[in-house]
Amino acid sequence: MSAQKVEYCTSCGIRLVEKGYVKFPCPQCGAEIGRCASCRQQGNVYTCSKCGFKAP
Repeated sequence: MSAQKVEYCTSCGIRLVEKGYVKFPCPQCGAEIGRCASCRQQGNVYTCSKCGFKAP
């Protein structure tokens, strides 16, 4: 039995399980960024954990 990888929102930390979330590469370094629908809608800032890039 293998462990399932759980994805979390880069901005608020909630699990990415609800409809409307996105995953995309960091514009600066290519690391994966995850955003929940709520943070996307509110324009909350995210910070890349790999390179520190910040954007709304």
